[in-house]
Amino acid sequence: MQIGSVTTPFGRRPVSLAQVRGQMRTAEIKSGKTADKWKVFRDVCEARAVLGIQDRALTVLDALLTFYPDNELSEDRGLVVFPSNDQLSVRAHGIAGTTLRRHLAALVDAGLIHRKDSANGKRYARKDDRGAIEEAFGFSLAPLLARAEELAHAAQQVAAERKRLRITKEALSICRRDVRKLISAAMEEGAAGDWGRIEEIFLGLTGRIPRTPTAADLQQILEEMEMLREEILNRLEIQEDFEETASNAVQNERHIQNSNTESSYELEPSSRKEQGAKSSRAIRPAGEPIKAFPLAMVLQACPEIRDYGPNGVVESWRDLMSAAVVVRSMLGVSPSAYQQACEVLGPENAASVIACILAREPHINSPGGYLRDLTRKAERGEFSLGPMLMALMRANAPTRRHAS
Repeated sequence: MQIGSVTTPFGRRPVSLAQVRGQMRTAEIKSGKTADKWKVFRDVCEARAVLGIQDRALTVLDALLTFYPDNELSEDRGLVVFPSNDQLSVRAHGIAGTTLRRHLAALVDAGLIHRKDSANGKRYARKDDRGAIEEAFGFSLAPLLARAEELAHAAQQVAAERKRLRITKEALSICRRDVRKLISAAMEEGAAGDWGRIEEIFLGLTGRIPRTPTAADLQQILEEMEMLREEILNRLEIQEDFEETASNAVQNERHIQNSNTESSYELEPSSRKEQGAKSSRAIRPAGEPIKAFPLAMVLQACPEIRDYGPNGVVESWRDLMSAAVVVRSMLGVSPSAYQQACEVLGPENAASVIACILAREPHINSPGGYLRDLTRKAERGEFSLGPMLMALMRANAPTRRHAS
């Protein structure tokens, strides 16, 4: 270690032990070591937040480097530059004198340059008889050469962290968009689930995003947002499986109806006598699927159900099932009772029964109990949806008198 390489600043400027240690470090630069000054400068720019310096300080450092004649920093060619403040100000794009001095001090404190002051504090170079610089007083760029590898590593870390932040931000933005749109779609289409509570969780997560977040801040929120998205997708997947089963049931029932020459009203009693005589009534064998009646017939019998469909419209079985979920909740029918009805009756028929219960709601004391009773009868093969629909259609039909 070359103790003589340590110098203190001129005048009232203090010196810190960190600055002394930095000067000692520059004395340990290996002979022949070089570094591209502009590469080192780019690394400093990249790592400026870690180094604790501002953009204007970088402007000053850039101006100092322009006074170094070579692109390669090398101790063999000297590392001290000695411009006046006026010259520095010009190359630093006209920076004011007080600002210049403040940022020079910041560069010294950051350990990027050292002061090598003369006895009177002036900056100059003393040359030998041949005109070569023998000794110079001003600012030493030796710390940039000594810390070249450290600065490169810091720049890489900052770049990696910035990339991580960008990727995390992008992932959070996409996940946030997905969750928002999935919740909206589920609410608009009447999907089963406590979507109000899920939306509150979503709003709570978005409210935790800081104004100037770090990658670590966003990573925690991203993980929770992804868990919320997974929960939503699981719920919607269950709903989709439910509807797919319903769609397959409709296709199967239509195939059965098309291959059967009898009318879909075959479950309706053919006379008042048969209606009152249980022994002569056609009873569906237990376990046999209940036929799905045409949607138009259900809507004609139960027009009130339309008001609870998506946007107040029921145009498909899916719309009817969405409306039935809303009405089920409104009537106080438990999810378990409705789920059991779907399993026994089929999704379309269960939705149709809910529509019928809505139409007859003033005459039914316990809609939930009534649905469970119908489900038990269906399990025994003693329930037919046809008579219920036909009765409601007759009740809704206008009275007509024909002239004799």
